[in-house]
Amino acid sequence: MNIRKATYNDLPRLMEVFSAAKQIMRNSGNLHQWNDSYPSEDIVLKDIEDGVCHVICDENSEIIATMALIPGPDPTYGTIYTDSAMIIKGSWLDDGPYHVIHRIAASEPGKGIFGAFLEHTSGTIRIDTHEENVIMHHLLHKNGFARCGYIKLASGETRVAYIRVIRQY
Repeated sequence: MNIRKATYNDLPRLMEVFSAAKQIMRNSGNLHQWNDSYPSEDIVLKDIEDGVCHVICDENSEIIATMALIPGPDPTYGTIYTDSAMIIKGSWLDDGPYHVIHRIAASEPGKGIFGAFLEHTSGTIRIDTHEENVIMHHLLHKNGFARCGYIKLASGETRVAYIRVIRQY
């Protein structure tokens, strides 16, 4: 597998990957994350423009996965709560610099894609996911992420928040 930054020419394939990922989510019982218009082409184009959109290509150079790896701080992660009622404020395991993974998607599950993306990253990573996203919860636990609580999106929806701390010396 080859990891590289996405280009504008990749946009049609990226939208296909997101469409396939939405179907995988729906088939696994995650019916509420990523509506039909998310992520939009505009959001993906902005990720490409900002240089934060990465892709994994298979041995035939076809894009099979994507993620946005964005340097923090991210305002969505400014306040974390210990409970899903969003009443009791919690804290992150680490308040140092971090990156956030957003919009991670694969056209097929089970190919070691999440682990490959993590090998491509370093330092502390924060990520969130829908309560119903059992596939992502499994991947996060499997890859050393700690569940820290809940965050509130700009839309008002809640997400389960995770962190993986890797100290760099």
